[in-house]
Amino acid sequence: MAVFKSASLYLCAVLTTQFLLLAPNAYAQARNSAPSWASDQATADADMRNGQYEAAISVYERGIATAESGRPDAAVNAEISKMLMNEGNCLLKLHRTEMAFAAYEKAAGLSPDSDTAYFNLCATYYNAGNTGAALTACDKVIKVNPAHADAYFIKGSLLFTEATLTGGKYKAPPGTIEALNQYLALAPNGTHAADVKQMLDFLK
Repeated sequence: MAVFKSASLYLCAVLTTQFLLLAPNAYAQARNSAPSWASDQATADADMRNGQYEAAISVYERGIATAESGRPDAAVNAEISKMLMNEGNCLLKLHRTEMAFAAYEKAAGLSPDSDTAYFNLCATYYNAGNTGAALTACDKVIKVNPAHADAYFIKGSLLFTEATLTGGKYKAPPGTIEALNQYLALAPNGTHAADVKQMLDFLK
């Protein structure tokens, strides 16, 4: 089915669009700020932008360790989460999938924007062929942010791939139609609306 290819291409692109980089003046901000980890964060972000993933991982780990050593408050934990998510992105670029999973899981527990980390997990698990874990991560996104339309799209798409043809009709697992309909409710003119309508038509 054509929708399978569309969903897969979308999921493969997710991680390339969710780098959490600092603003262009990050270096100036880091130099003028007290915590040394801020300088490491800026340096690692630059390394990642330049494709120096090994270097970025090393500096992120140093920055994270330094930030964690100082009894971080909520604001610092949010920055640690950003570093962990970017470290996870770098690890994926180097095909270290299990290590990326661990970074994203840890990031989600620290971030006020944990739906982003769980969404990364969802896409990463999908691309690794672990549908069950991907669905679990999608459910976590939805629990944190019930208005996250793309999480419903991915969940519905994953469940749709489990549909079977019975008596001339496609039958999908429970929750498939609900997830797809919720995507349309949240994003009736969204990027994936046409794909979702096509999947729903298959299930009529």
